[in-house]
Amino acid sequence: MAIKRRVAALAATGGLLGFLLLVPAHNKRTLAQEAPGMAGPVAQSAQAPAVKTAAEVYKNIKVLKDIPAYELIPTMEFISASLGVRCEYCHVEHHFDQDTKRPKLRAREMMQMMFAIDKDNFHGHMEVTCNTCHNGSAHPAGIPAVAEAAVAARPDHPEGPEEHVNLASLPQPDAIVAKYVEAIGGAEALRKIKSRVITGTMTVFGHAMPIEIDAQAPDLWASVTTLPRGRIVTIYNGHEGWAAGAPRPPHVLEGGELDEARLEADFYFPLDLHQDFVSLRERPPQKINGHDAYVVLGFRPGMPPVQFYFDQQSGLLLRMVYLTQTAVGLLPEQTDYSDYREVDGVKLPFQWTVSRPGVQSTVQVAEIRQNVPISESKFTIPAPQHAAGQ
Repeated sequence: MAIKRRVAALAATGGLLGFLLLVPAHNKRTLAQEAPGMAGPVAQSAQAPAVKTAAEVYKNIKVLKDIPAYELIPTMEFISASLGVRCEYCHVEHHFDQDTKRPKLRAREMMQMMFAIDKDNFHGHMEVTCNTCHNGSAHPAGIPAVAEAAVAARPDHPEGPEEHVNLASLPQPDAIVAKYVEAIGGAEALRKIKSRVITGTMTVFGHAMPIEIDAQAPDLWASVTTLPRGRIVTIYNGHEGWAAGAPRPPHVLEGGELDEARLEADFYFPLDLHQDFVSLRERPPQKINGHDAYVVLGFRPGMPPVQFYFDQQSGLLLRMVYLTQTAVGLLPEQTDYSDYREVDGVKLPFQWTVSRPGVQSTVQVAEIRQNVPISESKFTIPAPQHAAGQ
C-alpha cells in the first residue's frame, strides 16, 4: 500500500519554497545521508558517489557551498520555518543571489556561529539549530516572559507529555505491525491487489485541486495534481524519481526526496517494513487525535528514524512522521490518516493531512479503483531537457 503523502507535500511547498533559488539543478546522483547523530553539515561518506555541491549548482553560495545541491532547498525551508519568515525576508525576489538585504548576511554569520557551537560543545553533532533559539521568531526572546504572557505563549501540547513507561510492558514492534496488517485486511488480501488508481481533491490554503495517484506493484508510483496555473507531476519508476511543476523546473529526486519517494512507492509497504528498516523499536505510547497510540520507530543506516503511530484499539496507522536531513537540522513532515474504508477487502485511508512547518494540505479521496490496467507511460521519466548553451 503506497503511503500517498509525498504529492501533498510537493504541492503545498511548491508554490512557497520552490522558487527560493536561482539556478535550476542539473541531473545529480544520490548521496548517503548522515547517521541520526548528525555530524557536521559537510561530512560525507567515503563510499558515497560524487554529487554536485550547492556552490556548483547555485549562485553566490558561501557558508553552505560544500553541502549536496539537493540539500539546499530543504535547508532553506528549515531556516524559514525556524524564523517564521518567508523567502523575501532574506532574498531579493527574482534576484536570489544578491546580497542586498542585511538579514541574508546575518543568516550566514548565524550559521557559522551555530556550526562552531556544535563543533566545540557537542563533538560536531547537531544539537543546537536555528530553531533552538528562534523557535518561530525572527528575533529570539532574551528576556523571560512575565506570568500572564508566559502562560499565553506556552506551547500547547494537546497530545500530552511523554510519561515514564516500562517499555517491556508494551507489545513488541513485530506484534504491533502484525496487528496493523490484519487491521487493513491481512497479507493475503493485500497481495491480491496489484494496482491502484486514486482520484480526489487536495486542499491547500483553502484551495481545492484535483489529484490522481497511480500505483502498481511492486514499486511504481505517479501522481498528478492540477493547479490553477499548471500541474505538479511526480514519478518513481522503481529506482529513480522525478518531479516537475511550476515554479520549480523538472528535476531528478535525490537525497531525502528520493528516499521518501521510494518508501511512498512500496506498494506492499505494510508487509515490507522489515525490509525497509533494519530495526523497529517501540517508544512510550501517545495520544493522537484522541486515540491511544503505540509508537514505533523505524531505523536505517545513515538516515533519521521514521516514526509510526498505531491505534491501540483498531491497529490502524494514525500518523507517520518523516524527517529530512538538512545542513542545519531535521525538517519534519507529519501525515495523519483517517476515514479508513474497505475497498476490495483492504482498508485504505480516504483522507490524510500532511503538515510541514508553515503549511498544511489535506487530500480527500473520491474514488479508489484497484487491479485496473495502468499505462506504462505514466511511470516513464522524461528524458532530460538541456537548454541551448547550458
